[in-house]
Amino acid sequence: MKQLIGIGLLLASYSTLAQDIHFTQINENEMLLNPASTGVFDGWERIGVNHKNQWVNAGTKYFTTSIAADVNFFKPKRGDRAHMGLGVQFFNDIGGDSKFGTKQFALNVSGIVPLSEWHELSAGLQFGAAQRTGDLTNLLFSNQFNGDELDPNINAMENNNLVSFVYPDLGVGVSYRYGKHDAGFHREDKTEFRCGVSYFHLNRPQLNYRVGFTEKLYGKVVIHADFQKDFAGSSGVEVFGTQFMQGPHIETLLGAMYRYRLSSGGKTTGLNRDMYMKFGAAYRINDAIAPMVYFHLGSFNFGMSYDVTISKLGNMARSGGLEFSLMYTNLDFALFKHRGRL
Repeated sequence: MKQLIGIGLLLASYSTLAQDIHFTQINENEMLLNPASTGVFDGWERIGVNHKNQWVNAGTKYFTTSIAADVNFFKPKRGDRAHMGLGVQFFNDIGGDSKFGTKQFALNVSGIVPLSEWHELSAGLQFGAAQRTGDLTNLLFSNQFNGDELDPNINAMENNNLVSFVYPDLGVGVSYRYGKHDAGFHREDKTEFRCGVSYFHLNRPQLNYRVGFTEKLYGKVVIHADFQKDFAGSSGVEVFGTQFMQGPHIETLLGAMYRYRLSSGGKTTGLNRDMYMKFGAAYRINDAIAPMVYFHLGSFNFGMSYDVTISKLGNMARSGGLEFSLMYTNLDFALFKHRGRL
């Protein structure tokens, strides 16, 4: 059964109708959402790792790992001034006994323009290269069933005609951010809103999975928004939504989180930094519900989630996706540093 499930997922993965990789904790890797998010954060440098183990109980392995880092250039320590963001990201997506997968490296460049004290607009470009590979020799097929089980000694009469190929990839995006922080010693008036739209696979890369057969990768449109609000005391909320559209496929991810501040950092000296946790759930419409929990400890953010599959495939395999994220940010809390804006 596990081999048949794996074959089905494999065939779906390299169909022209297939979508790109995705993480449930998508806000922990903003450059995968939008190249305009590069360098748009409270700090100077950040680096993050995301890892997802999909279909953990399906009898075969599907792993997706991403490493991303971005920095700010020409960002002033005090006041508002246009500046740049530069980021790099690498992801490796591999699945099943065929080890069919995608490796991609991308370079992001963004321009960030403060419109006023609390408003900021950015635009970004992504330049990337990707490689897709696969090997059918380790798969078992239905015509190898001997009456009792799948027998690897029976000739499957299947050609191993998957080929490895590399293609260029381009993306663009724009993003808007509004942010208001209390200027006093307590962070009880934080309001933050972000939204943006991006377009990936701008050049419609040509895919050559099999000898003598080519197809085009669909362009992908991403629309995303995130809202955070802290209240008096130690509580706050966060809601977010992301819409993916790629060819005939549409994927919608919605989520809500409750934030609880464990301790407040010193806003003037920056000697101590905020520590808080948040928990909630995300819902990928008609696919999965994912409980989530995060711990933000100063410059480090750690998140865990688990996709509970509610689709028909989940009914067959009763499996889900376990996901982790870890991010370090060199925050811009420092002695007498201006904090009038995000």
